[in-house]
Amino acid sequence: MKHYIGADNPMRGRFEVTAAYRARHFAWRCEGGVGTITLNRPERKNPLTFDSYAELCQLFEALRRSTDVKALVVAGAGGNFCSGGDVHEIIGPLTKMSMPEQLEFTRMTGDLVKTMRNCPQPIIGAIDGICAGAGAMMALACDMRFGTAGTKTAFLFTRVGLAGADMGACALLPRVIGQGRASELLFTGRVMAAQEGLDWGFFNALHDAADLLPKAQALAGELAAGPTFAHGMTKTMLQQEWAMTIEQAVEAEAQAQAICMQTKDFQRAYEAFAAKQKPVFAGD
Repeated sequence: MKHYIGADNPMRGRFEVTAAYRARHFAWRCEGGVGTITLNRPERKNPLTFDSYAELCQLFEALRRSTDVKALVVAGAGGNFCSGGDVHEIIGPLTKMSMPEQLEFTRMTGDLVKTMRNCPQPIIGAIDGICAGAGAMMALACDMRFGTAGTKTAFLFTRVGLAGADMGACALLPRVIGQGRASELLFTGRVMAAQEGLDWGFFNALHDAADLLPKAQALAGELAAGPTFAHGMTKTMLQQEWAMTIEQAVEAEAQAQAICMQTKDFQRAYEAFAAKQKPVFAGD
């Protein structure tokens, strides 16, 4: 990955993740501040491998300091999102590993969720077709999710003799759809139909398959044109306040707003309002 820290960027440690970056294990493009990650092994329903896990973690970690990527879309190629860990390239080898080696792997898979949650850009999942296992966890780690009528989401871990507690599922899923519904899905491993996911709040909207990615990218474009520093602060507070009391959360949000009030975007918004114009944000 190319890191760009030039004279026109006085902030040390910040860099651009540009369209020039060439991903090895998925497709990547960045246009108009919107980065799109496409899992692209359509002949296998886009399963994850050891290498794709590692590269995705690296990219999301790099995006924490990106100056040019303002919002993200995660999608899958060929009418499916992701079928989970590759049976032959991951599951098979795992059965032959020692427990310390297996723990190293499970920590890496959890790192994918953590890096997705910790990068400041809003992430929109464009989820069509099969969305299973680790793929379902990638979808869950997104900030918003669009699906189609044909989307089938399943947390399959108990179906292969593992706990439903995988990659943070027992923490994240109840917060999105509720404890009872999450318990049902995680114990049974059954498929959650698209309409069910919409009714339960897992999906923000359902779209026709042909419109799914354009709709997700359109929303990402709207967010990319907004006050991106403030969006990053919003995502941070949504994450951190899970472990706070109400009193702590109110104080933390007071501090967050005071920080945002120091941004030029806050001043731009006021000046545009006074001039009866639409603000043009720059993310600073």
